Amino acid sequence: MTQPLFGKHIVVTRPRAQAEEFVALLCARGAIPVEAPTIRITEPKDTSALDYAFSELGSFDWIVFTSSNGVDAFMRRLQAKCLNLQTIRNIRLCAVGPATAAQLSSYNLEVDLIPKEHHSSGIVDALRKHTAGSRILLPRADLAKSDLPDALRNTGAQVRDVIAYRTIPVTSLSTDVTQAFLENRIDVVTFTSASTVTNFVKLVNVNHPVEFMGTTIVASIGPVTAKAAEQLGVKTTIMPSIHTVPALVQAIENYFR
Repeated sequence: MTQPLFGKHIVVTRPRAQAEEFVALLCARGAIPVEAPTIRITEPKDTSALDYAFSELGSFDWIVFTSSNGVDAFMRRLQAKCLNLQTIRNIRLCAVGPATAAQLSSYNLEVDLIPKEHHSSGIVDALRKHTAGSRILLPRADLAKSDLPDALRNTGAQVRDVIAYRTIPVTSLSTDVTQAFLENRIDVVTFTSASTVTNFVKLVNVNHPVEFMGTTIVASIGPVTAKAAEQLGVKTTIMPSIHTVPALVQAIENYFR
């Protein structure tokens, strides 16, 4: 049987350290993955705010994770401080979506709440009946917007918003990747976060990224990423209903079927 994505050149823009699963799923379907990370994830310059939150973990009612990166960064720092996972087992955990929940599960942690809508507004709606007087820890990226903590505070919560990791833009695309776009040899470019698409557009360094991408189809993992792309003049054609990498790969396969 012919592999559904046989011979399709698909660009993966997520950080290289996180691309393994994505690349494997594409290869299994016959695609030719083109790794072109536009960001990398690293530790905060200053971990004092996160460390102080760890010293008060017992006082929090909820920890809200807005990405898999946030989960991994939080756990790395927890282990670096020689703290046991048991310290957070009595705190309720909210994950923005199934991928983030799966990452928490990989640490044998049970997720108490996943909002129906996998974005900031969905988190606020899902937590609304729990927030009055609650203390919420929000470990996020350095570039995260203030909308979520502000909205949670407006519902009566006390929110500790701390930087758990930094998102660093990659400085250039490889010559081979750039040439493949210019020669219309890329079938699909994938974006798995707003920062991947934002930095992709910066890297191509053109006023009209659609012209640079030519006939390339855009696949975004979810509505937040698609909205970020649209604001930069990039139209999303493929988007899964479940915002995970396996679902994104399946949506790409369905499109070409």
